[in-house]
Amino acid sequence: MNASGEALEAARKALELFHDVSVDDDGALSFRHGDVPCAVQGMELADGLTVLSLTVVVAWDLVGDVAQWVAERAGQGLFGTLGVIASERGTDVMLRYAFPADGLKPEPLSTLLMLVVSTASQVRGELLSRFS
Repeated sequence: MNASGEALEAARKALELFHDVSVDDDGALSFRHGDVPCAVQGMELADGLTVLSLTVVVAWDLVGDVAQWVAERAGQGLFGTLGVIASERGTDVMLRYAFPADGLKPEPLSTLLMLVVSTASQVRGELLSRFS
């Protein structure tokens, strides 16, 4: 197993402490934190530098000045970066967080991942109360 596969395996074990996890054909992980769909991918950027990337779909099809709100909220400190994608149906909000993963064990990794997805769930609640 390569380094990114090992990191994804550690992430799977970490996430399975709290969630049902699916492993995609390419090794990526997907799970739901409440109503929030999440995905974890692994990549080896350089020899000895394996990175896990967590992408969370925070909310979708929102109407209103979502981009302004996201810009203000992003400045309040988050684990990860909020982004918006405009479509014909409204605005989608994503949270992305990438971090070096070499040597992380499942227990501390689960703490880190849960901090990120819990923040995403909190942001989702704020968005839905304001824009739905």
